[in-house]
Amino acid sequence: MANLERVFELHHLTAVEQLDWLRRGEITSRELTEHYLARIERLDPELGAFTVVDSDAGLLRAEATESLSRALPLWGLPTADKDLVARAGRVSAFGSRAFAGRVADESDELAIVLDATGAVSLGSTAAPEFGFPSYTEPLAGRPASNPYDVSLGAGGSSGGAAVAVAAGLLPVAPGSDGGGSIRIPAAATGLVGLKPSRGRIAAASGFGSLGGLVVAGPLARTVADAGLLLDAFVAPSGSRSQWATEPPADRDDDGPFLSSATRGEGRFQLAVSVDSPWASAYDIRLDPEARAALDLAVREFVALGHGVDELALPEEPGYSPAFRAVWQAGAATLPLDDAQLALVEPLTRWLVEQGRELDARTLGEALAWLAGYERRIVALLAPFDAVLMPSLALTPRPIGWYDSEDGERNFAQQVEYTPFTSFANVAGLPAITLPVHTTPDGLPMGVQLVGRPGGERTLLALGAQLERRLRWHRRHPPAWVN
Repeated sequence: MANLERVFELHHLTAVEQLDWLRRGEITSRELTEHYLARIERLDPELGAFTVVDSDAGLLRAEATESLSRALPLWGLPTADKDLVARAGRVSAFGSRAFAGRVADESDELAIVLDATGAVSLGSTAAPEFGFPSYTEPLAGRPASNPYDVSLGAGGSSGGAAVAVAAGLLPVAPGSDGGGSIRIPAAATGLVGLKPSRGRIAAASGFGSLGGLVVAGPLARTVADAGLLLDAFVAPSGSRSQWATEPPADRDDDGPFLSSATRGEGRFQLAVSVDSPWASAYDIRLDPEARAALDLAVREFVALGHGVDELALPEEPGYSPAFRAVWQAGAATLPLDDAQLALVEPLTRWLVEQGRELDARTLGEALAWLAGYERRIVALLAPFDAVLMPSLALTPRPIGWYDSEDGERNFAQQVEYTPFTSFANVAGLPAITLPVHTTPDGLPMGVQLVGRPGGERTLLALGAQLERRLRWHRRHPPAWVN
């Protein structure tokens, strides 16, 4: 580890620092873009972070930023789109053989917003087929390999984005999260991953998805970098969570997220829980390394002076059937004809076929149950500023670990690996993964903080405090120095 800092390179700077260098003229956007494109060309063949590398367009965009205002939130900073986000003129296959070679006619709103921030898109990061799996091993392309051990997966569905940031192929990257798809790969690759409150980012608010599950958010190496990207995505509309109430008069909770992530101020009341709403339907077991990560975070938060209580979440036998029904119904809306359905992966086919068999009453009852669960969980967590939980139940899974034929079994494996993330999507709550622990084998293990509605600033402040103590931004995979 001592040699990692021996030779300085631009990717050793945080995203906040890189943006500062750009604005002060210490470096140009083209020079920074060329640095990252060279790293992508050299390292990505082994890592599988990108599905499309748009070098020419990226360089042209980098040069064009010189005529834009330097006050833009991400002025000249390289990043990339997740493969589930369409960009006009670029192949957007959504991780599927059924959409192979499909070129987008129009850009999705999130890509348009990214451009409005002044960022430079270098291509598309890998995602699993239509974003449904919590791992990124699409049959349409290469698996996203964990840069700490390339025999292991990077999680999903924002797996490519996580690999790119962890390996220093991008300074920061956007992801999307419908059941943990930002927080899962962040935990697997040693990153900070933030799922905002439902409604926080107007371009990916969650309200357009069934059950309000899917929102966009940042993947970053530091808490401040995550705050920077969150500010950038909120800035075009100035949107705030639909639930976010006015802050108390004695608290400054309405400034930039980056400020909260930088200052890291405050003492908070936390709860700790290892309960999962999936436990009534699946055998949930916590790996010793996941427990070690949680115990470490508890000790550090206590040492920082925060109040920490234990919290038992009640069993919720209705959670599994309701969530599964909504997940399957979401798959049923995919625009797949019979020929395309024959090309999708077994998990997707199972989800689509199960979803198409659902009747309106069953779906309506599932949505109503989840809405009731949302109210119950928000009320249960209300006495606490945040709830501390494991991010994952197991260490990062080997590539090929998930059942490739049996959709039902595959779904169960995903729940066993990620039983603590989806409930925050159902409840619309903000949640952040923090990479607090490293196993004896050198693998990252994270914890998750789940906040109140609109409570992103509290999560960022807590994360900043923990980051200052544990200094995870100094931990890097082998690719970092290559």
